[in-house]
Amino acid sequence: MTVASSFPTFQVFLAALVAMLITIVLLPLFIRFLHARHIGQQVRADGPQRHLVKQGTPTMGGIIILLSVSITTFLFARPDLPSLLAISATLLTGVLGFVDDVSSVAHARSLGLTPHAKLIGQAAISTLFCLVAVNLCNISPVVTEVFSGRGIDLGVLTTTIPLSDGGIRIPWLYLIFIFLLMAGMSNAVNLTDGLDGLAGGTVMIAMGIMAAIAFRTDQLDMALFAAALAGGCIGFIWFNCYPADIFMGDTGSLALGAALAAIAVMTKTELFSLIIGGIFIIEALSVIIQVVHFKRTRKRVFLMAPLHHHFEKKGWTETKVVIRFWIVTGMFACLGFALFFAHSL
Repeated sequence: MTVASSFPTFQVFLAALVAMLITIVLLPLFIRFLHARHIGQQVRADGPQRHLVKQGTPTMGGIIILLSVSITTFLFARPDLPSLLAISATLLTGVLGFVDDVSSVAHARSLGLTPHAKLIGQAAISTLFCLVAVNLCNISPVVTEVFSGRGIDLGVLTTTIPLSDGGIRIPWLYLIFIFLLMAGMSNAVNLTDGLDGLAGGTVMIAMGIMAAIAFRTDQLDMALFAAALAGGCIGFIWFNCYPADIFMGDTGSLALGAALAAIAVMTKTELFSLIIGGIFIIEALSVIIQVVHFKRTRKRVFLMAPLHHHFEKKGWTETKVVIRFWIVTGMFACLGFALFFAHSL
């Protein structure tokens, strides 16, 4: 391999490194800032009792992750429209999470925005994202099947609104699919963010694979963005590993989930992303199963949901749960990439 051909690969790895270093440099300053203003996490009263010591730990560390990722991406790339759209969706969802975090801190409770308010914000972001992607980025509303290689056309119900210089295509089925993907993945990562280092580590692994996928599909700017997200998560874990000095808050978890979905849409790997982010899907399903079963029978399937708390209740240490969830995420990520690679041959 020549130096010229290896340079893009070098850029991707360098982007991850720079994002990691920026995060490591800025987070201590941010932690001191939050301590000085007594801005801390509110812990669930019904959660594991050993989590009560985490009350008041600085939160909203996702701000630094997003800042480092933005600086790194614009430092290494001149983002094209698809990359700018993915970055914008990530940052807008981060703003939604920030409002949620501020509401939680201001009212001194573990819950911020209401679920309806979150869904309305996520619906607005996903709708804007989908319309721009389809109309300006030429993203096809066709979802590729994993095994057969055929496509599921979600653009069959498409309405075109005529304008003076063209029209706006509204593929209704694809619009709904994008909302379910973005809101679902965003909320799933948010649910996973319940133990020190859990969300940061699992997202880091998933983003590393998404960077490889974007690189293989010749979307260097998208690969740089995904690599920067992975690097930012690594830097964050340095301060978020047990016992955590700071939490990412909804600012980080909602944004990271949206970023995973946005990159999947832009690389046309929506279904593969569900495998790569399998641990997030499992965490979300554990909550849904718990709630539905309890409402019907007044009995619980799990000792506590999301799933990571179930294993804590069974006696696993927090670190053991986190490390094992990282391993499972690595398995899902490798499987997703292997299926993608086989499909792309």
